[in-house]
Amino acid sequence: MALDFAKGITEFRWHGRGGQGVITSNQMLGKAALAEGNYIQAFPEFGPERTGAPVRAFLRISKKPIQVYAQVYKPDVVVCIDPTLLDVVNPTEGLKEDGILVLNIDKSPEEMRKKFNFKGGKVVTVNASTIAMDIMGRPFYNMPTMAAAVKATGTVKVETVINEVLERYPGKVGQLNKAAMERAIKEAQTG
Repeated sequence: MALDFAKGITEFRWHGRGGQGVITSNQMLGKAALAEGNYIQAFPEFGPERTGAPVRAFLRISKKPIQVYAQVYKPDVVVCIDPTLLDVVNPTEGLKEDGILVLNIDKSPEEMRKKFNFKGGKVVTVNASTIAMDIMGRPFYNMPTMAAAVKATGTVKVETVINEVLERYPGKVGQLNKAAMERAIKEAQTG
């Protein structure tokens, strides 16, 4: 089930920590949506500007020009790339009842639905941390988490977002990200 983007603006909220690529993932998805002919708005929100501090990023995607210039308060999609934040923030806060929650965690969608008492929408989990370590040998789990979000939402074609990543990261780094994203797409669980 994909969101119906023709109805208006689709809004994303991303959670992560400084230095984990939250803003980069947000921008890559935005660039992919732009490449497919959509209008976009992508912007970060910083707390204390330091590595490891909680960071949020926001993205709007629309078939029509976007006239909203505020933070996203009622997202259609929430993506959390850092599992340690799930004990600090409630990712379902403000999430629309029929929204999509995408989490980097080694637990089932049912466990996460119960933890956050999220009765509506869809919950997607992917162990992007393990995928990143297996493929890249480093904790770069933003791209695999983004890939799970792309699969869950149908916002853009998977190939489009992978092409944007390969353009930004040519060579070996891009190929490793591509492999991690492809594995995340296969391993993402929906409930």
